[in-house]
Amino acid sequence: MTHSDGSDGSDDDIVLLQDHGPVRVLTLNRPDKRNAIDLALRVVLAEKLEAAMADTSVRAIVLTGAGGTFCSGGDVSTMRRQGPDETRPRAQAAQRVIRAVWDGPTPVVAAVEGFAYGAGAALALACDRVVAASDASFNTAFTGVGLAGDMGISVSLPARTGLAAARQLLLLPRRIQGPQALALGLADELVEPGNALDWALADAERIAEGPPLALSAIKMMLGACQAGDPRAALDREVEHQTRLFDSADFAEGVAAFHERRRPVFKGC
Repeated sequence: MTHSDGSDGSDDDIVLLQDHGPVRVLTLNRPDKRNAIDLALRVVLAEKLEAAMADTSVRAIVLTGAGGTFCSGGDVSTMRRQGPDETRPRAQAAQRVIRAVWDGPTPVVAAVEGFAYGAGAALALACDRVVAASDASFNTAFTGVGLAGDMGISVSLPARTGLAAARQLLLLPRRIQGPQALALGLADELVEPGNALDWALADAERIAEGPPLALSAIKMMLGACQAGDPRAALDREVEHQTRLFDSADFAEGVAAFHERRRPVFKGC
C-alpha cells in the first residue's frame, strides 16, 4: 500500500512523504533550487526523520530529491556573514538531521540522482546505504564559500573513503562521478540514470524484511566503532561553522557565488 501525507501549501511540502508498505520515502522538494537546504527544509526534514524513526511500522527509509537531483548543498542565497548567536542555531538545526539518521534505529538508504554537493553530499554519506545514478556527481564543495563542512561530513567521509582520501576531497574539492564514486566508497551501488529511486526502494524493501532489533543493533555497533565519538564531531562542526560564518572569507565566498566569479580568500 502506498500513501502520501498530502499537500496543503505549508512548509511540510518542502519534504514529501510517501509510504510503500514498511518503507517510508522522504523527498527533498525544492526542485527550483536543486533541493538546496535552507533553514526551513532542515527543520522539516529533521522532524520527518525523527517521526519515521519513532514509527515502528516503518522498517526502512529512503531519502531522495525531487526534480532529478538529490541536493545541491546549502542554499547560498539565504547565507550572509553573521555572528555566533545567529549561526549556532542554524548549524545545530543541520546537525539535528544527521543525529536523526545516526541515532535512529531504522536503516536509511539514499537515492542519488544529479548533484550531491556540499551539505547534499554530507547528507547522502550519512545514510546507511547510497544508491547513485552512474552520472550522479558528488562534491564536498564547502571551501568554495569559505566553510569547512558540517552535517557530519568530518566523520562520514573518512569512514567511507579513508582519512587520506577524505583529506584530499575536502582540501581540493572536485566532481566525483560514476565508477570513481563507487571506487572511493561515496556510493555503494551504481545504477542507470533515472533508476536510483527504484533501486533504492527495492533495497529498502529487502532491508525491511530483516529483523528490526538486529538491524538497529548493527547501526549502533557500527556507529560506536567509528574513531572517537561521531556525535562529538557534530558539536565540533557547529563550533567551526559558527566561527567561519562570521569571517570575511565567508562573506567573499557568498558574494563570489552570487556574482558568478572565483572567490579571492584572504584568511580573515
